[in-house]
Amino acid sequence: MATTVILGGGAGGLVAANMLRRRLDRSHRVVLVERQAQHVFTPSFLWMMLGRREPRQIRRDFARLARKGIEVVQGEVRSIDPARRVVGTERGELAADFVVVALGADGWRAGIPGLAEEGYDINLLDDVLRLRDALSDFRGGRVVVLVAGLPFRCPAAPYETAMLIEASIRERGLRDRSGVDVYTPETLPMPVAGQVMGEALRSMLEGKGIGFHPQHRLTAVDRDRRELAFDNGGRAAYDLLVLTPPHRCPAVVKEAGLAGDGGWVTVDPATLATTHERVFAIGDVTAIKLPVGLMLPKAGVFAHHQAEAVAENVAAEITGRQQRRRFDGSGY
Repeated sequence: MATTVILGGGAGGLVAANMLRRRLDRSHRVVLVERQAQHVFTPSFLWMMLGRREPRQIRRDFARLARKGIEVVQGEVRSIDPARRVVGTERGELAADFVVVALGADGWRAGIPGLAEEGYDINLLDDVLRLRDALSDFRGGRVVVLVAGLPFRCPAAPYETAMLIEASIRERGLRDRSGVDVYTPETLPMPVAGQVMGEALRSMLEGKGIGFHPQHRLTAVDRDRRELAFDNGGRAAYDLLVLTPPHRCPAVVKEAGLAGDGGWVTVDPATLATTHERVFAIGDVTAIKLPVGLMLPKAGVFAHHQAEAVAENVAAEITGRQQRRRFDGSGY
């Protein structure tokens, strides 16, 4: 009997758990450790921002996985011993034959003065619900969609956010008294997709009258004056601040010694294996350098495909199959 412990119930963790369960008989344990009681489908947050989804439509209880034979441990991951493959949780220790780290990336608003107290984070359910109310009450003014620092989750989200807000304001007849602007440290939208795509996205924004302000790295937020300060000396006023914060590796992963010099888990790009035997990492917690020199984006589509590769390979090793699967970096 083999035990695989998967840490984190986001897109990657869920796919890994489900695929492993389908490929292994019930003599082998598949255990998912997740601090939340429910999985929330974050790609629908931007529809919820406009009132087109309700929370009940985009979340499900993790307990439902038990019907498939997946054990769910609800609790915080407190420690990871990658050499011994032992995970400490608030409910006790779990010993594993295989460990898959899928703990994602933590938003880090506290790292920039004033940011923690201001704005709406499009990655957080409570913030998105508050933003929905703020947009409903909005009667005109300047909306700033801010990429507060690098790296950040989901490279398309800020631009989708800006275009959806602009469309909503226009539909309500408020466009002539409102402005929408995007500020980002990037040189172009979604630079990992290349210059042609970046220029196309910038043209889409500007074609809708959305201001695009690249190479603006946030240094502080003045809540009283409703003003942003940037490292290039620029300043920007706002009436409504919508943001994605800089993200960093979860502390428990760093404390385990899994994070490399860059602050994220370095893995084999094809197998997602770490330097520790039978310990893998997938999704936003990883750092994978692409041939173009940029890093693979932190996005659910990549976590999904990485989870498929890891699940296939772990199942093959447990069952003795020779066939292996490689993650090729594709996304859409």
